[in-house]
Amino acid sequence: MFYLVTQRVLSRDLRLFIRRSISKQWGFTVINWSKYASFRSQWLTHNFNKKLPTVGRLASSTRFFSEDRIPSIDLEEEDEGHQLPSVVQTYQTASVQSRRISPFLKQLKHCGSPSDVLDLTCKYAPTPRQVSNCLTQMWFTTKKMSEDQRRYELQLMFNHPAFDRLLQSSIKAVGHLNTEAIAYSLLSMVNLGVPQRSRVVQTFLRHCQEKLNDFDEKGLSILASCLVHMEENANVAALKEGMRMMVEMRLPEIKSVLALQTMMRVLGKDTPLDLKRKLEVKVLSMTDQFTLPNTQYMISTMATMGFYSKPLLDICSKKMIENLHGIPFNRLLPVLLSCRELYYRDLDLLNGISDYVASLIDVWTNKQLLLLLSAFESLAFCPDALMKALTEKIIGNPGALTLKDILCVLKVYSSLNYDLKHQRQLFLDGVTQALCSYLPMIPTFELLRSVYYLSVLGCFPSAPLQQLMNEDSINQLKATAPRIFQNQENMLRTVDLCLRLDAPALPVPLILPSFLLGETTSRCEPSVKPWLSHSLKSLLEEQENAILQEMLLVENFYLIGKVRFPTVSIIALISSSNACCYGTSRPRGPLAVMIRHLKILGYDCVLMMDQELESMSEQHRLDFLRTCIFPESRRPEESLTE
Repeated sequence: MFYLVTQRVLSRDLRLFIRRSISKQWGFTVINWSKYASFRSQWLTHNFNKKLPTVGRLASSTRFFSEDRIPSIDLEEEDEGHQLPSVVQTYQTASVQSRRISPFLKQLKHCGSPSDVLDLTCKYAPTPRQVSNCLTQMWFTTKKMSEDQRRYELQLMFNHPAFDRLLQSSIKAVGHLNTEAIAYSLLSMVNLGVPQRSRVVQTFLRHCQEKLNDFDEKGLSILASCLVHMEENANVAALKEGMRMMVEMRLPEIKSVLALQTMMRVLGKDTPLDLKRKLEVKVLSMTDQFTLPNTQYMISTMATMGFYSKPLLDICSKKMIENLHGIPFNRLLPVLLSCRELYYRDLDLLNGISDYVASLIDVWTNKQLLLLLSAFESLAFCPDALMKALTEKIIGNPGALTLKDILCVLKVYSSLNYDLKHQRQLFLDGVTQALCSYLPMIPTFELLRSVYYLSVLGCFPSAPLQQLMNEDSINQLKATAPRIFQNQENMLRTVDLCLRLDAPALPVPLILPSFLLGETTSRCEPSVKPWLSHSLKSLLEEQENAILQEMLLVENFYLIGKVRFPTVSIIALISSSNACCYGTSRPRGPLAVMIRHLKILGYDCVLMMDQELESMSEQHRLDFLRTCIFPESRRPEESLTE
């Protein structure tokens, strides 16, 4: 009894909220769309295969709702149930037509394009429900088309004289449609590219607000699918807020996983934490119903909401690992990107995806492989299996790489410090050869990026370096906009340092002008951690002639802490976990270059993770530092034997 009373109170509050929203926010813009010139048959004949403008650009100049071409409709009268006579007459005949199999619906099912549907509406006077069926069929036919064909068919649709009439009919019919038909019609119009601020779309939004309390689970799911892709405006915002109230009120009753996920996406990042927790409990109670697509969609849904739930993510990861084979590219990539957004990394899942993609290296395109590779890199994870397979593919045909491909490959391989082993020279020669083929047309900043990535990898091809240091390139770098100057300066300083310390054999000496390098800076400027400083000083009290030097600037670039002995200097590199590839102690690009250069300068380097050290007790930390800095203390039994 209490539940029924509560539900009625919430329903009443929801209706009041929506009515207030309507009274305040219904002042939507009625846009006068300029008339399109009619299609010339000659244009249709000769331009079928030409690339047409995008749907959005088409919509911006369509004619459908010119206010002077439509009979005015009193919205207040519609609220009271008074409809135009023609609509009433059409609606009265609907029940008669529904008693027999409608010839209209028979023919509608065989329509293969939006124009076919519009041609059919010229032969019949569709009922309100059939108007909704027409809009849905028009959208469904375009879903099966290629992108180019879809553009072409939408162009024909926007220029068809019956399109205006159909949209006018939909405005008159909306009051007679059930909630599911209203939602499907709105979704169809939005997906077909009808301008979202046009009168027809705003009218449907208004009716969705008025009838929101009557929507069932399926109708809410359809409406949510539409709202996810709509531009933000007052009516959309009010409808989303109403949906949030509906979801919270009906959460215990929702039985469809997909419907719940769709509604969660509409709620978005602004969802109150309390509601997110309720949704988490609800979703966890439904995990036994998850299909594989549900699992993938849930991860991206959580990213859309900005909601991290490790128990739920772990369940999704486990199910994906068990069913990796057969997952297409367009589902794998969103999963990786969502994991990045949620800062969630599961080693088994990442390694499993890497192995799976590597097994399809000859099936997927370079673009697909590199998009996945970039997603792995953004997670600071080195997909060894994929990179090994991709290395062999690049060595076999480096000429297949575009300039964008080359920059992506160099960025990822340098960032992850991937060990190319015996294939190193073949790989670098192939990528360098491909890069040199683009030198006549490469923009200066892209050239700097490529030289920087190669320098991090310890590779110094003379042709790109010489082009980077010619007068034209230097002048362009000098005129760089301030917003990218700091990034450019860091890359130039790294290239300069690599040329000086790695000392590659080049045909002619190459030196970057000092005015491009800026003032003395450091690659990293860590603050002195008191707990670490105290531990190192305590440790060195045990050693004679040992000196600790903190915040020491080396080569005017690297800021380090050094433990100096009479015969050797040890650099204790205390780094964050993000400076290494996830799940390993392999240093990533900038840290790897730093270690390489410090070794060239004669230092012994010891790499330790600050998070690991900070979590230790004082005594445990001292013992750990002792074994790292003084290797002889690792196996005292061997010292005793000697």
